[in-house]
Amino acid sequence: MTEAAGTFEPVTIGLVSVSDRASAGVYEDKGIPALRDWLTRVIRNPIAWETRLIPDEQDGISAALRELVDEAGCDLVLTTGGTGPAPRDVTPEATLAVADRVMPGFGEQMRQVSLRFVPTAILSRQVAVIRGRALIINLPGQPKAIAETLQGLPQVEPPVPGIFAAVPYCIDLIGGPYLDCDEAVCKAFRPKSAIRPTVG
Repeated sequence: MTEAAGTFEPVTIGLVSVSDRASAGVYEDKGIPALRDWLTRVIRNPIAWETRLIPDEQDGISAALRELVDEAGCDLVLTTGGTGPAPRDVTPEATLAVADRVMPGFGEQMRQVSLRFVPTAILSRQVAVIRGRALIINLPGQPKAIAETLQGLPQVEPPVPGIFAAVPYCIDLIGGPYLDCDEAVCKAFRPKSAIRPTVG
């Protein structure tokens, strides 16, 4: 956190890891720590965290998403896990069930990033939606894939943008707080008219 962080709008972020085995304590969840680590490095605003570790149950996932947005007041909710084609992978269905609007570009770009590494990326079914004034995005389950899809692949030619570059402006447009990002980690893309002066 920078010294100027107190001048940035606070943001509430929900992190949801969907896993039968991790939620049962069979193994340690790595999704929430990976998300929190990356977001802490990129977002300069003060962050209030809401975390949930839940099993692959569609109704339970939908209930958690509704609670995080409607009651906890999250501006951004990121899920990890449960987006493949297996019968127990129901995170996309649970997410679509709480949507006011669907934002298909996020899923399309995540698959573009992942296809640089594995052909099975076409099997991923991540979606992104808007509920009220919150953005909800499904992310992959592996920490390395989480970072790659958020940050993109700036080192390749041509560079492949990550999805997070579009997140701050999307949150602006739906009435959420202005997210100030560390450009060394991820430069947020905003039209010139939407950029606020950098503080501190």
